Amino acid sequence: MNTPHIAIVGAGFAALTAVRTLRKRDAQVRITLIAPRAELVYYPSLIWMPAGLRRRQDLHIDLSGFLAQQRVEFHAARVTGLADGGRTVLTDSGTLANDALLIASGGRFLKGLPGIEHALTICEGTTAAESIRDRLAALTGGTIAVGFATNPKEQGAMRGGPMFELLFGIDTLLRQQGRRDRFRLVFFNPAKAPGKRLGEKAVTGLLNEMKKRGIDTWLGHKLTAFEADKVRTEGGDFTSDLILFMPGMTGPDWAEASALPLSTGGFFQADAHCQVSGADKVFVAGDAGSYPGPDWLPKQAHMADLQARVAAENLLGALAGHPPVARFKLELVCIVDTLDRGILVYRSEKHAIILPPCRLFHWAKSFFEWLYLRPYRKTAGA
Repeated sequence: MNTPHIAIVGAGFAALTAVRTLRKRDAQVRITLIAPRAELVYYPSLIWMPAGLRRRQDLHIDLSGFLAQQRVEFHAARVTGLADGGRTVLTDSGTLANDALLIASGGRFLKGLPGIEHALTICEGTTAAESIRDRLAALTGGTIAVGFATNPKEQGAMRGGPMFELLFGIDTLLRQQGRRDRFRLVFFNPAKAPGKRLGEKAVTGLLNEMKKRGIDTWLGHKLTAFEADKVRTEGGDFTSDLILFMPGMTGPDWAEASALPLSTGGFFQADAHCQVSGADKVFVAGDAGSYPGPDWLPKQAHMADLQARVAAENLLGALAGHPPVARFKLELVCIVDTLDRGILVYRSEKHAIILPPCRLFHWAKSFFEWLYLRPYRKTAGA
């Protein structure tokens, strides 16, 4: 009997957690990872780069040692589509057949807003974070605008947490540098209650923190465009010397070429077992998918890990001829870091908790980074 071949698309949180889960449960199954590079970028710590607390080399982790240790084949390529209901992965360096597929490629940002090229998006990677660092250092004063938006066709498709962190981090940095009085900070968002998915208490807590820090807000006005020195909204415009913006998200650029069912927002439509609807032995975990659940269901690394474990377990079950049974936990956990403190936000089906800024949470976020990356750095020889 031939050994089943599992293909995993991506090299981020969900993909690597899936690899570890699969290998732990099945020592023999053949696994191939498909991604442009055998590299993990640790996105949660990008928010520390503008302040110099992290460098590019701290957050780019070579995965070649880890993949060798886990006996995973690596296919260096960009996916361009799928064929045969997911049994064939199309890439820019050939095709790859599989017996089961796990999509963990992440999503992408919507770039349709006119003038969006004038805004910097930190979660695009270390190059964007370095640009923000350099622009901040070059400014002698003025207005800094920080905001985020969602996918209008799928309201949960947003990533606002890093922008709250960036906002508070810049405020802290400018105070540490003794030049906060030369700047106006403005937080903007189309919603009147931004961060509502974190819970009502979280919204109140975050807005109170802005007020305490002297950060202005521009809320409840639909964005219409950006200019080099201006944010335009239906409620009026305001000038800005630096625009930091996180657009809403959608699925990967090859999703429409997959012939798999997509949500209205452009993500792979999944069920509670992380199986792509109507697809045989095709699963999805992380930002590439749209899942059933409450409207606060987050797109974050923690949720990607939870979904990846469930997807891997159900995928192995499917290969053995069993129906999926595992379901992922509905849970939001995040520390909104301010460079020297952290605000803990937790939400589940039963609880919504926010704890005020505390130095312990800042160090906890840093410790978690070390703990999470340890197995990858160890195999990389770092």
